[in-house]
Amino acid sequence: MRETVERAVDDDVASADDLVTALAAVRELREELTDWEPLLIGAARRLGVSWADLAPVLGVASRQAAERRYLRLRKPEHEIGLTADGRVQAERDRRAGLRAVRAWAQDNSEVVRKLAALVGSLDDVGDEARPYVDVVSRTLGQDDPVLLIAPMVSAAAHLRDRHPDLVAQVDGVHSEVEHVRRQAVDRRVRR
Repeated sequence: MRETVERAVDDDVASADDLVTALAAVRELREELTDWEPLLIGAARRLGVSWADLAPVLGVASRQAAERRYLRLRKPEHEIGLTADGRVQAERDRRAGLRAVRAWAQDNSEVVRKLAALVGSLDDVGDEARPYVDVVSRTLGQDDPVLLIAPMVSAAAHLRDRHPDLVAQVDGVHSEVEHVRRQAVDRRVRR
């Protein structure tokens, strides 16, 4: 490839076919590099490399720019169809929603934990609901109350017939959590 480029610069190319072949190879390589870069960045982040340390390697000036580059390049399946900027926006919205839900769960920890304790202590559930109730029970030992919400919602889907009042309380918490999440995203959009 390098040889072909040097010959092209010196006007010493054997044929137009050589140039077309080289250009096709460059395009394929560019596509592969574009796929590889976010994979390598993600692996580095999982190993604890900071955005600040990645910035100069990626050729950008700040940790924010490094993260933005990563978010623009990666292509999670649930974000297919979004533009690069759309992926950045979606990730920032997701994080804002998570922060808001975590804050709400901390502020309402007592309510969430009591409700989870009720769900997790149920004995009269069917075989289909038992694994879901058991997950809630095991999750009660976690420090973060936000971790209780998804298992409670999953369990509630299997408890509607036998425990409608308890399910109504779980649905209320879930509705409040979704409302908090939507508000956080809406505040970001209005900025």
